[in-house]
Amino acid sequence: MPDDALAHSWTRIRSELRDAVTDSTWHCWLEGLAPRELAGETLIVEAPDKVRSWVSERFGRLLQACAAAVLGPDVRIDLVAPGTGTAPAVHPGRPGLTADALNPRLTFDQFVIGDGNRLAHAAALSVAELPGLAYNPLFICGSPGLGKTHLLHSIANYVLAYGDGMTVRYTTAEAFTNAFIGAVKGGRDTEAFKDAHRNVDVLLVDDVQFLQAKAKTVEEFFHTFNALHAGGAQIVLTSDRPPRDLGALEDRLRARFESGLVTELGRPDVSTRRTILRKRVDQDALEDVDAAALDLIAARVTESVRALEGALIRVVAFASLTGRGVTGELAADVLADLYPDPAKPVSRTVEEIQQRTCDAFGVSVADLRSPSRAGGVTWARQVAMYLSRELTDATLPAIGRAFGRNHTTVMHACKRTSERITADRGAYEAVHRLVQELGD
Repeated sequence: MPDDALAHSWTRIRSELRDAVTDSTWHCWLEGLAPRELAGETLIVEAPDKVRSWVSERFGRLLQACAAAVLGPDVRIDLVAPGTGTAPAVHPGRPGLTADALNPRLTFDQFVIGDGNRLAHAAALSVAELPGLAYNPLFICGSPGLGKTHLLHSIANYVLAYGDGMTVRYTTAEAFTNAFIGAVKGGRDTEAFKDAHRNVDVLLVDDVQFLQAKAKTVEEFFHTFNALHAGGAQIVLTSDRPPRDLGALEDRLRARFESGLVTELGRPDVSTRRTILRKRVDQDALEDVDAAALDLIAARVTESVRALEGALIRVVAFASLTGRGVTGELAADVLADLYPDPAKPVSRTVEEIQQRTCDAFGVSVADLRSPSRAGGVTWARQVAMYLSRELTDATLPAIGRAFGRNHTTVMHACKRTSERITADRGAYEAVHRLVQELGD
């Protein structure tokens, strides 16, 4: 694409990005991005070293969506350091999958081992060292944000580095489904789809729980699984629950998931959380971060590794915006509402939280408990579930019953709310105000 055309397209992409995020998010993370070139369907974007990994992890999908809105649905984003080579590395024998489809930062060396994940880590490393021979399939389950995707990328990066030319495909259940539907309904070559997923040495599939209730996709995945397993290829799957709890899947597929090793990731203990934070500080070259700040974050944020890293970034971003140092005092101020001091618990009931949330968002309690998926109602419901989890001792099933839902819906709501308040300043402030009101 000529330089002037690329510049024009990038102006439109920037406009899309600018409209999608808050002012603080834009200035902290996205304003410094710059286009280098459009190589085929790959838009190569330069990102400063200090933000590149965070932009890739937190805003990769948003950047992809904004680029697709301007350049078309087939465009792919490649984030690179300023001044580095332009062409992404393609591994022979892996049709349609380039090295940058994987996150090179997610390796076994960067995975922090603790009591809650020791078995899963050891199993994943064994599979990476001896694909198809150690545990096949390997099924890793656990709540969102505990490291399942990290282990999948670690396996892929290890095999690519030390597997003597072995081919790897990493995908998600959603991507597998979309690709299959596109091949069947979009006039594409279904044989090409099958080749892409069956002619590999290692297949890694994230979030297989989303295969449930998709009969034709499940059928195709069943045959893909059988073809790979019969050929000695390694299969690694992740899910937010063990195979026995994937009730909407066919018994024959669930049985195959259980035929290898099923291992679960647990929540990290406080010592592991501290180590994760220290490693993240070193990895991102964050300066002037006091140990007291890391200790406080590790003590307050217990739900997941993703939430832990999100809290760290929130504190660092606040320090950057206000010119203050990253101290224990600052961390306490920033996290006081979303992650209150456990020594000073807030005693609230789910019903009180529902009512306060309804008042704040202009909906009714009946709306929260209804099947409505209207945007305003859905967000209010997710916030109320998140606060019920954070501010009460109610169990997930109990919270679910209060909203006419099950516990997995509550888990999903907590995950979505946590992600949104991490990336969206407006959402953070809305939840912050609610927590303050509930603490009065």
